Amino acid sequence: MAELFRMPAVAADAATAVLSAWQVAEGASFTKDDALVSIETDKAEVDVAAERDGVLLKTLYEAGVEIEVGDPIAVLGAVGEQAGDLDALLAGLGVAAPGEAPKAVRRDVPEETVARPAAVPASGAPDRGGRVFSSPLARRLAREAGLDIEALTGTGPGGRVVRRDVDAAVAARRAPEPTPAPAPAPPAAAVGAHPAVPAGTSGYEDVPHSRMRRAIARRLTESKQQTPHFYLRATCAVDELLALRQRINAVSPVKVSVNDLLIKAVATAHTQVPEMNAVWQPDAVRRFDAVDVSVAIATDTGLVTPVLRGTENLSVSAIATRTRAFAERARAGGLAPADLEGGSITVSNLGMYGVEEFAAIINPPQAAILAVGAAREAAVVRDGAVTVAKVLGVVLSVDHRPVDGAVAARWLAAFTEAVENPVRLVV
Repeated sequence: MAELFRMPAVAADAATAVLSAWQVAEGASFTKDDALVSIETDKAEVDVAAERDGVLLKTLYEAGVEIEVGDPIAVLGAVGEQAGDLDALLAGLGVAAPGEAPKAVRRDVPEETVARPAAVPASGAPDRGGRVFSSPLARRLAREAGLDIEALTGTGPGGRVVRRDVDAAVAARRAPEPTPAPAPAPPAAAVGAHPAVPAGTSGYEDVPHSRMRRAIARRLTESKQQTPHFYLRATCAVDELLALRQRINAVSPVKVSVNDLLIKAVATAHTQVPEMNAVWQPDAVRRFDAVDVSVAIATDTGLVTPVLRGTENLSVSAIATRTRAFAERARAGGLAPADLEGGSITVSNLGMYGVEEFAAIINPPQAAILAVGAAREAAVVRDGAVTVAKVLGVVLSVDHRPVDGAVAARWLAAFTEAVENPVRLVV
């Protein structure tokens, strides 16, 4: 029997989401756990899987439209079911028939600008009575690009202005102007002087912001404005850590990285200084029992921070396995919102790029982030003698609201001790 498929609540605090792409074509069958649709939230792009076998009878929205959670986005049928009379089917399910106003509309925008579902296009050239129908996403992108939505020609259902129309207008506006004719050659007396470079002739490209990039910008700006950061720096000798890693990788079924060992050291320090395993709440400092550590992973669409849960109870090989699985899913767009929620600290490592030291911005609502640089050789003094050792610089950024400086200092000392005496990481 046909039923409505509604926009799922893929993130706990999201009222809307963008329908990125349909993974099943209209009229095509699918089986349980097949990906039906890709949904983009502020944090990630998520594939929504089917809960049972069936057939996709009708899609109600096209890709690129921002839709309220709970609004219908498609009609699903049982295996072998045919669409039949779509108008009657949609009407029976409470969805507007062609030419009628849709029942599922956004409540925070005027009726004339509500995004209309693809199931209800007006036949022929739409008579909009001077009104321009547009998706919420298209309106927002047009506003941010300084475009008049009323001046755009819509290519969506019923003449609705959708994201591709705004992108096309932005691309047309930034098309390069004809290159001016070259300036006359300088007179003979000026030979050898540097010719002037005409102003405004260098090209450029405006890359439209993705939903994730906007979210990253907003959250980190809020973090720097609202979170009182303070910073502690330390240099750790890592000769023994590197030797331990070599011994582990000689017998481990999964290769362990330096970062995996550092994540375990973070969990060890959190266990020894539990006051750091906390976040700021409006009415209290919330302290956690388990140590959940976020790991910063760079993707083509932005930085994501999936959370390793119960890290204090994981072996380093288990940390390595889960971190690699997170990285593969992140780069394939397969992280779920639940993977990105929680944790009290993030580990961000730029050492593989040769960066010696950097200070990272705290990922709210977490209380800290550890920035890890590259391991390098340096002269160190041991027992009164100068020797060469491998050292690694770290910078701990801390939210001063739930954590005092002395607590953070004890934590950094515990972390350094775990790194420089790494046997405790495997016992």
